[in-house]
Amino acid sequence: MSKKTKTPWPTKAVMQQIYEQHLWGGKDFDFYSGEGSHEATIIKPYLDAVISFLSSHNNDLTVCDLGCGDFNIGKHLVKYTKKYIAVDIVEDLIIRNKKLFQANNLEFHCLDISKDKLPKTDCIILRQVLQHLSNEEIKSIVNKLLDYKYIILTEHLPNGNFEPNKDKIASQGIRLKQNSGLDLLAAPFNFKVRSSEIISETTLSENKGRITTILYSLF
Repeated sequence: MSKKTKTPWPTKAVMQQIYEQHLWGGKDFDFYSGEGSHEATIIKPYLDAVISFLSSHNNDLTVCDLGCGDFNIGKHLVKYTKKYIAVDIVEDLIIRNKKLFQANNLEFHCLDISKDKLPKTDCIILRQVLQHLSNEEIKSIVNKLLDYKYIILTEHLPNGNFEPNKDKIASQGIRLKQNSGLDLLAAPFNFKVRSSEIISETTLSENKGRITTILYSLF
């Protein structure tokens, strides 16, 4: 008799468990999206770069933040946009964010970004989200990204050369242990863009890789 393959948990359940069990740390917080959303040496250069980009468009872009998490990052960006739509898959997190963060140009929505229709905006922010997902889910999301003018993508990547886009199941972990990281321009995604530019990059200590933010312009 063949051995049964364990069926991965649905991504929604995975992400709920991560927050409930504080698998990204932050046990003193109700919700905590990890060091990548709280460590000053990581978030300051990122915010500087993204605010510079948004300001260069006279704060007139509409933005959709896919995987907004605990909103420790997004809360700094809202005032530099015409409209800011923050999305996450965890319903309790969205309920909490709606209570804590309010502005006339801010909305929160609970969506599964690989399955649900996404809000229409000028710009998409994807900050250390795709790195947790399977290639199948990423493909579904990438197909939707073609409708947006700008994509600001942040990923945790290995230092030096690596094999891009090794597959994984949706989980708290990323591809770093496989010496892999996400490259949307490479197979199997082959994302077509007009231009790409690294706008922020932070090398982490103890050979833990780098946090790289790329601005893609599609049209």
